[in-house]
Amino acid sequence: MGERAKRSEKYALCHVCGSTEFSHSVLREAFEIERKHLLVKNIPAEICSRCGERIFSRETTEKVRLIVHGKTKPVKSVSMDVFAY
Repeated sequence: MGERAKRSEKYALCHVCGSTEFSHSVLREAFEIERKHLLVKNIPAEICSRCGERIFSRETTEKVRLIVHGKTKPVKSVSMDVFAY
């Protein structure tokens, strides 16, 4: 599908700005669950072409929920530097 804006069959209307134009993307999101930091990569999303709102399907949202609550094993672990502002 690429990054070209198009009318999405799944999402007829952006709930933020009302646009009907979306582009498909694959994102990464960081979560903090019970003081533990997690990164989920390769999350499919539709991006509103007007305001940039990220929209996830119900199936995607449920799969991410299961991932961050320990229902799957991570593909790798990394250490992370933490800075105070």
